[in-house]
Amino acid sequence: MLRNYLKVAFRNIFRTKTFSFINIAGLMMGIASAMLICLWIYHEVGYDQFHKNKDRLYQAYNRGMSDNSLQCWSSVPQPVSAALKDDYSSIENTCRVDMRWFVTAVDDKKMSTKALVTDPSFLSMFSFPLLQGNVSDALKDVYSIVITETFARKMFGNTNVVGKNIRIDKDIFQVSGVLQDIPTNSLFSFEYILPWAYYQKIGTDEFNWFNNSVWVFVLARPGTTEAAINAQVKNVTRRHTDNKAEGDIFLHPLDKWRLYTEFENGQVSGGRITMVTMFGVIAGFLLLIACINFMNLSTARSEKRAKEVGIRKVTGALRTSLIMQFLLESVLLATFAGLLAIILVLTVLPGFNLLMGKEFVLPYTRIDFWLAFAGFILMTGILAGSYPAFFLSSFNPIGALKGHFKKTGTLVTPRKVLVVFQFGIAIVLIISTIIVTQQIRFAQQRNAGYAGNSLGYHWITPELSKNYELLKRDLLASGQVGSITRTASQLTSEFSSTTAIQWNGKDPQDNTEVQRGAQDEGLIQTAGLTLVEGRDLDLVQYPTDSTGILINESAAKHMGFANPIGQLIREGDMEYHVVGIFKDYIFDSPYERTTPLVIFGPKGMRFNIIHMRLQPTNNVAEQVAAIGKIFKQYAPSYPFEYHFVDQDYALKFVDMELTSRLTGIFAGLTILISCLGLFGLASYMAETRIKEIGIRKVLGASGFSITTLLSKDFIVLIGIALLIGCPIAWYAMHRWLNGYSYRISIEWWVFAITAFFALLITIGTVSFHAIKAILANPVRSLRTE
Repeated sequence: MLRNYLKVAFRNIFRTKTFSFINIAGLMMGIASAMLICLWIYHEVGYDQFHKNKDRLYQAYNRGMSDNSLQCWSSVPQPVSAALKDDYSSIENTCRVDMRWFVTAVDDKKMSTKALVTDPSFLSMFSFPLLQGNVSDALKDVYSIVITETFARKMFGNTNVVGKNIRIDKDIFQVSGVLQDIPTNSLFSFEYILPWAYYQKIGTDEFNWFNNSVWVFVLARPGTTEAAINAQVKNVTRRHTDNKAEGDIFLHPLDKWRLYTEFENGQVSGGRITMVTMFGVIAGFLLLIACINFMNLSTARSEKRAKEVGIRKVTGALRTSLIMQFLLESVLLATFAGLLAIILVLTVLPGFNLLMGKEFVLPYTRIDFWLAFAGFILMTGILAGSYPAFFLSSFNPIGALKGHFKKTGTLVTPRKVLVVFQFGIAIVLIISTIIVTQQIRFAQQRNAGYAGNSLGYHWITPELSKNYELLKRDLLASGQVGSITRTASQLTSEFSSTTAIQWNGKDPQDNTEVQRGAQDEGLIQTAGLTLVEGRDLDLVQYPTDSTGILINESAAKHMGFANPIGQLIREGDMEYHVVGIFKDYIFDSPYERTTPLVIFGPKGMRFNIIHMRLQPTNNVAEQVAAIGKIFKQYAPSYPFEYHFVDQDYALKFVDMELTSRLTGIFAGLTILISCLGLFGLASYMAETRIKEIGIRKVLGASGFSITTLLSKDFIVLIGIALLIGCPIAWYAMHRWLNGYSYRISIEWWVFAITAFFALLITIGTVSFHAIKAILANPVRSLRTE
């Protein structure tokens, strides 16, 4: 029986080549698109799922009042780590983690590298396999270092390097272990691990319950629940500070580190899971649209196969056998489409990887992949063929043989509903793509508040810190640099924030977060900020500017100063005086309002960055090379690594641009797959109405009237899809935009242009067959029986 089913299935596929091609092409694109999206989703949901203790790992978070709402953040005081381990029996182990860039050297090879500084317990808590060395003692010595295999090859040329030396700044470390490379879907990204004891050696470690400065990770004992452990650790900072520290500690489980990073009123409210869910839905819709094409084309061709069904039933065929026949044809087509989809995915995967910035691979060497693929194809085939199978097998044999099985004049049919559904999805995706792109451009065109042209920076190394004044003198004398300043952080990133800053007249209940920065002098000129009142810091002319402070307009407004210049601002035991006010500039998200910012003078501050404004030139590369020679004079032990501020600012748009590109690509694929189905339906409609068209032509009907006749039903369906899709798109985008304080308004023309192109695509697709029918010889079509 199966052999007979296969014979009939193959004959039907090859007898109707056009429709088979459309079905296979649509399913192929739908399956390939879904596979690509699933690769990305699998990567996202797989973050840190390789750890053996993944169900018991947590990250300590802070929760406290800020900006009059309950906020959460991932940095906590360093003493929290020891307190959690010592005070609570439900906690097996803890570790502190800090990420920091160092300059490493092996012989003459020097480069800036990313270190993870942590406690020895890190290696036993997390499952980062050691290729060489022992987990128990790899980080015991203050000058031990554990490196990744890629870093080992980069520095030594091989991985057999245990016992060899690496210089970091001026200290010599001995390699005590080699780690297998960290998977790309991990929270942690580093090239080597240093022991926390090194921080203690250089004085970076601090026992301060009021400074949220590190990540702390927790390994709970088996059987401990998230709710139970959070009820225990909630007041740990209050207990250790006699209730002087505000806020609570809670533990965030590993399976939420990547996907659930947004909080509202102290509770998880979402995060990257929104994007994962959205593209998962898009993948499902793409596959569903491809299946809808199959259903529509199969049911549209029901007249061609009605007599086959009638004869089969008359000769004793059961309905179940007919259903099996049609489902087998569907699964066979889905199999062809699936195999072609794999070839298509392998072809486009390099470009997709480039777009996503990842290295996805099809796991075709794993049996579970092929089992999942087979199940996926079977499900797709059954989904695509279920309605046609039950529809065609339901025909009355006598009616089918007489041709009386069709219902005419029906206002609503499943086929019409499916066409409306698939184009409704396409319309929602098109409108969403336009609005997301608009929002990105709106933010990109926002005045950043600083002059990014020719503004660059370099990290401060110990040698540069020691020789800064000489370096500054020579850079200015070279004519390559117009101005220079030292700062605590890059201009376009946050340094730190606090609610502890005090000023005269501050409301005791005010818990607004104020962003902090620091400079020595010359920031206004170097960064191209706009001074509103007062002046910049000038340590030569005004030595007291070491305790001077600059504030932005948002800070001046929040603090309520009538005359800000000269006002005193206090932080801890330090007292600063306001010397200048500058216009707000964007240092955080370009989609959000600018928050209060204070920039302290140099007293008691640590500087990490040298910002430089280059003189205008036609050859920036030569200019940077000239500056590099000067840097080499004062920091010969370190590589010269110059960065442009504009490049950092552009990174703020990467995630949103990726969302926009992906939505646009899949919206285009949705339209393409939908149009394939429309093309097939129009082809079949023109074929079945060929005699009617011939009679109309003989009676003098114009080509336009015939085109209108064939197009109007589809235009009505697209019109209904627009009426349904536009409000859905508006609602979804309105809610999405409400997540940003700096956003566009949704304009009417977005819907108008979407409607125009949807109708244009429909008319263009249908008109091809209309014109073909018009050009056909009517005598021939009328003569054929």
